[in-house]
Amino acid sequence: MKHLSIRYLLAAILMMSPVLAISGDKPEYTIENTVNTFDMGNTVKTKVGYQYWFADKNLADGKTLKLSVVEPGKGTHAPHEHSEDEFFFVLEGTAEFHLNGETALGGPMTSFYCPTGSKHGIRNAGDTELKYLVIKKYILE
Repeated sequence: MKHLSIRYLLAAILMMSPVLAISGDKPEYTIENTVNTFDMGNTVKTKVGYQYWFADKNLADGKTLKLSVVEPGKGTHAPHEHSEDEFFFVLEGTAEFHLNGETALGGPMTSFYCPTGSKHGIRNAGDTELKYLVIKKYILE
């Protein structure tokens, strides 16, 4: 049942930004390049766990979807700010979310929004792995 709800979430995210086949310098979207099933062999190791890009910024005009996995008690980086807004969506574990000097805890099925220019961060506040999605649109030049 847990995997079923994750599939529904991913389907909803993809429906929010439909991908159409477009000619010109944009890629042609096919079933092969728009379906991405998690593969542990394609993860990228980080200092605190690993990440997996379901959609990188080259797929759909800067829109991205990334899974981040963080070891207990660790964070991916210190609170920071940037010109893009982003969402964090907790799948498993307990997250401590930082936003402009304040903090909040959240477990599975909790989202955190990071507005443009806000100082934000996320860390694992639990004793099991923290798994969360990062949904962001990069500004492409």
